[in-house]
Amino acid sequence: MIETIPVVLQFEENAYLWYDDATRHGFLVDPGAEAERILSVIRKAGVTVGRILLTHGHYDHIGAVPELMKALGVPAAIEEEGLKYLASPFWNLSGPSGCPFTVEGAESFRDGAVFTLGTNPDYSLTALHTPGHTEDSTTFWCERQGIAFCGDTVFRGAVGATHFPGGDDRALETSLGRIFRLPDETVLYSGHSEPTTVGEERKRLGFPRLGERKA
Repeated sequence: MIETIPVVLQFEENAYLWYDDATRHGFLVDPGAEAERILSVIRKAGVTVGRILLTHGHYDHIGAVPELMKALGVPAAIEEEGLKYLASPFWNLSGPSGCPFTVEGAESFRDGAVFTLGTNPDYSLTALHTPGHTEDSTTFWCERQGIAFCGDTVFRGAVGATHFPGGDDRALETSLGRIFRLPDETVLYSGHSEPTTVGEERKRLGFPRLGERKA
């Protein structure tokens, strides 16, 4: 089960609660704001959160992390380049946005890390490092269930901005190619749009299928 939790710090962002219906254990992805609202959804669903997973370190994706780490008693995890985003209002954009804050105590991981629910190994997310929007941008992919949480790398009908600190057009193009090599039916859950699929966005942007080449 995936519950989308729209939250607002200065603008709306999608947090996600992904859990196993049978065991009621899961992961929380990108809790950007409104910790009490997110906690209410978790409690209503009767879910035990095993870890907070962060697609990248921008302030609108991490704003509720300190409160939720404490309330849930679980760690947050971010790609290793993201630690500097969590530690700096400049890098995480909270400073330029007028609400400076930092996040302490997060774990880091590298490309290829796998996060699995101890209660159900079918609920497993592989971390794909997909920089471009930020240096730490990550897509969490579950092959078995055909889903991916892609943060701000790709949206329904758009791709991530690259003009923020650490953004890189070439890196983003490479990362999009990596995402678009996932199966076409993979559903993409982004930070700021309705869900879409790999096939829909790959076709829109003109990326070839795996094994094909552009003319």
